[in-house]
Amino acid sequence: MPKPVQQISTESIALIKSKIEHTIDNGISIRNALADYSNSEAYDINWEVQAAVEALQVFGSRWTIEILSTLYIAGPRRFNEMKNLLEGISSRTLSDKLTLLSEEGLINRTVDEGPPVRVAYALSEHGIACGRLLSPLVAHLKIRSGSVQ
Repeated sequence: MPKPVQQISTESIALIKSKIEHTIDNGISIRNALADYSNSEAYDINWEVQAAVEALQVFGSRWTIEILSTLYIAGPRRFNEMKNLLEGISSRTLSDKLTLLSEEGLINRTVDEGPPVRVAYALSEHGIACGRLLSPLVAHLKIRSGSVQ
């Protein structure tokens, strides 16, 4: 079954494309600023490649984006609330992903000693920043794939 196409005004698409181009230009500037370090003897290209691979492993793994998006949209949630919002995720997978995202500093785990003990999960400042950095990429991919017009 084909995915539905979201209809967005021509003006909005033009604005989004302009912002994506601006983001690309910023990315080029950032990469050029970092390039100065790549010409030094101390620079290790393997480190930079490994950092990119590690970042993509976190964000590219199943359920990561869904969990982060849910926390961004719905705000802080307890475990069972998250499980109910994420259709099809097992308790074990959710637990493992929440632990990983907490270790990566993308979410904060807050324990209320109660009684009863309650644990809530929320995006950290780092998680919010990463989400905002990913938004232009997601928009670009949606436009390119034709899922928004």
